[in-house]
Amino acid sequence: MNERPDSAERSKTGRERHYRPEWPPPWPEITDETVRQVIGRVPREQFVAEPYGAWAHDDRPLPIGHGQTISQPFIVALMTQALRLRADERVLEVGTGSGYQTAILAALCAHVDSVEIVPELAAGAAARLLKLDCHNVDIHVSDGYLGWPAGAPYDAIIVTAAPEQVPPALEEQLAVGGRLVIPVGAALDDQTLWLIVKNNQSIKRTPLTLVRFVPLVANRPE
Repeated sequence: MNERPDSAERSKTGRERHYRPEWPPPWPEITDETVRQVIGRVPREQFVAEPYGAWAHDDRPLPIGHGQTISQPFIVALMTQALRLRADERVLEVGTGSGYQTAILAALCAHVDSVEIVPELAAGAAARLLKLDCHNVDIHVSDGYLGWPAGAPYDAIIVTAAPEQVPPALEEQLAVGGRLVIPVGAALDDQTLWLIVKNNQSIKRTPLTLVRFVPLVANRPE
């Protein structure tokens, strides 16, 4: 396998030296310049586990512990762009993870409720977001299949892990005109990323691309 020439080289001491490539990369699918600017500002290296910091600006997912990953930056950009966020909107995120997607959402909207089922991940994300002065975020330790009814209805909902079917609670918690971006499919199969828009009397579903996410966890035992 060919290694990217701009990602690393070995110094005379044998230590790898990693170079930051153009960031964000020039993805032709990402046409929203505001989304690109926010991704350029949010320091992904602060949201990855210590052993993987040197690869923070590679366009790939990385482990964050507890069987979870921080998403590939391109997929973060694509999902964020699909939400078409406005500055006055309220967003629900299902799957806080390391808090990277949360930070990007917080820079684009008025308020984010983020639900994470793993307490350790929720605590770590909260600390990182506080360090970055993201004060328009509330993180809740809860089952993502249930959404967060206390804050509903939401202008947009984003899900960063894949259920096998769209949880009914999430569609219910969308405001009229609200957008839901969610990967759906079995854990080991190709999944489809969907954009779901709630109209007055109907739900419109549009497939965006094939993806592969970790499964959405429900009812985690203590």
